[in-house]
Amino acid sequence: MTTETLLIGEHADLLASLSKHRFFLRYTVQGLTDEQAALTPTVSALCLGGLIKHVTHAEKGWINFVLDGAEALSGGWEQHMGSFRMEPGETLADLLAEYDAVAKRTDDLVSSLPDLHKSRPLPEAPWFEPGASWSLRRVLMHIIAETAQHAGHADIIREAVDGQKTMG
Repeated sequence: MTTETLLIGEHADLLASLSKHRFFLRYTVQGLTDEQAALTPTVSALCLGGLIKHVTHAEKGWINFVLDGAEALSGGWEQHMGSFRMEPGETLADLLAEYDAVAKRTDDLVSSLPDLHKSRPLPEAPWFEPGASWSLRRVLMHIIAETAQHAGHADIIREAVDGQKTMG
């Protein structure tokens, strides 16, 4: 199967949900300059470009986990926290292009798998239950939740930047 193939059932439902939340996240940053995308206008340290970067980083890491196992989720706390920042020299256009590439890779993988049952052991970490494994289905549900959560954060930040609302 390819992404051009008409998907039905669970694969199609999960990808449709993920696509919807990706759309809202991308829509929230439309028309912004790089400077606006790097602003942190709330009490949070989050910025819109950083949210795009983080969601890209998280989705890529989880799909690497599906393909390569727990080692793919290594990187440490500093790398994780750095994924929320838009660094000097990074552009919103480049961050969105990387997000698109990661999204296509995810969509292609999900479209090509016959089922979503295969599980992999999670790495040892305080936030995972000891000895737990996640299936591709659970990974996708996590990516969807992460994307939706950060799309909501982005909506609040965008409103603080220039008053625009994603859904308003």
